Amino acid sequence: MPLPCPFPFPFPFPFPFPFPFPFPFPFPFPFPFPLPLPFPFPFPFPFPLPFPFPFPFLLPPASAAPSASAPLAVPAPGPYVRPMLRITTAASLIASLASCGGATADPTPTSTAPTAQAEDPRLEVVAESDRQWTGVAVTRTGRVFVSYPRWSDDVPVSVARLEDGAPRPFPNEAWNAWREGDSVADHWVAVQSVVADGAGRVWVLDTGNPRFGGVLEGAAKLVAFDPETGAELSRVSFAPPAIGPSSYLNDVRFDVERQRAYLTDSGDGAIVVVDLESGEARRLLDDHDSTQAEADLTVRIDGQPWLQGGQPPRIHADGVALDAQNGLLYYQCLTGRRLFRVPVTALEEGDAEAAAAIEVVATEGPADGLLHGPDGRVWITSLETSSLVAYDPADGAAETLVSDPRLAWPDSLAAAPDGSVYVTTSQIHRTPNPPAPYRLLRFVP
Repeated sequence: MPLPCPFPFPFPFPFPFPFPFPFPFPFPFPFPFPLPLPFPFPFPFPFPLPFPFPFPFLLPPASAAPSASAPLAVPAPGPYVRPMLRITTAASLIASLASCGGATADPTPTSTAPTAQAEDPRLEVVAESDRQWTGVAVTRTGRVFVSYPRWSDDVPVSVARLEDGAPRPFPNEAWNAWREGDSVADHWVAVQSVVADGAGRVWVLDTGNPRFGGVLEGAAKLVAFDPETGAELSRVSFAPPAIGPSSYLNDVRFDVERQRAYLTDSGDGAIVVVDLESGEARRLLDDHDSTQAEADLTVRIDGQPWLQGGQPPRIHADGVALDAQNGLLYYQCLTGRRLFRVPVTALEEGDAEAAAAIEVVATEGPADGLLHGPDGRVWITSLETSSLVAYDPADGAAETLVSDPRLAWPDSLAAAPDGSVYVTTSQIHRTPNPPAPYRLLRFVP
């Protein structure tokens, strides 16, 4: 209840007080600071008081927060200009990626934590796990798959199909039983993503780079399966020069009509284009600024910087989305604020043509997953705001679709046939002991 002061408070206090402030009552509760004078009051206040007060004043309500649907200002698309300075190296990326298995936030907050968010009823929990997952796929028949990265030695399952919410090893237990020294050809070594191509196949992207210790020879692969029977349908194996020793093939999108797959390499920074008919893989935009982490960026979540070894991690090209109808590929570095776009025709022509055609279309902040959504917009997982954001290529506007505390490091996105979108939470900033389970959430716009 309000304090029985001798006058109402219909206005915020100006501090320091310009007048003596007699309080005609004792204070039966603790103050959050050492008082310079004895209780009880009255006495004048010649000094500023710290906030927040531990009791309610009759202050006017705070102004309403911006609507979740309010458009956010973004720059107009324009040609990409390579900056003069770039300070990222493969060595720093290896250390940064290793943080995903055990990075923790700096225990000392550097800014005020944001106001607690409310859970949005449009976001429902599909499944929960005590194991960290990253990838998610939903087939045209509604089958749901998840993948678990090998960022530690304790990864009993790498790919699973959810059946009544429970994970079942896919395509079978043998594929998921890899241990060092086993064959890398018919085992999952270090899976990062699982993606449905819309043509009845589910693809598994194996980085071949367990615990970020380097790519094992013959282990990096992209394998297609029948989602119902688990039969292998197609395979692409990666080797130099398409990948390097410290590559980490992160995410992939498919153009069924053009028979192409587009992958990001977050270990060294590049785009890899695969001809699905021949199996040929080409490396493009290697070490280009658009595929390299921004050197001056520190990701901040819940008011704290995400650090590893006292330094902000540097994760290169990560999220990728394909607008197949218009022939446009979108991608972004995880530790980067800029969303890039390049025509797929330019990628077919070569490195120089691709570099000349790159555009910066938005600056929405650090993101892990991208998706060309069911509404024609590019969906972005916003790490710093625990939100899903949609960028509209038609007018350059961006809209926050949903913001929810359960979106703790929203990782990968997958569109379902009913128009909903699934998203995994990998809680990378909270590892190794997150306070809540890893979740698979479904958002119904």
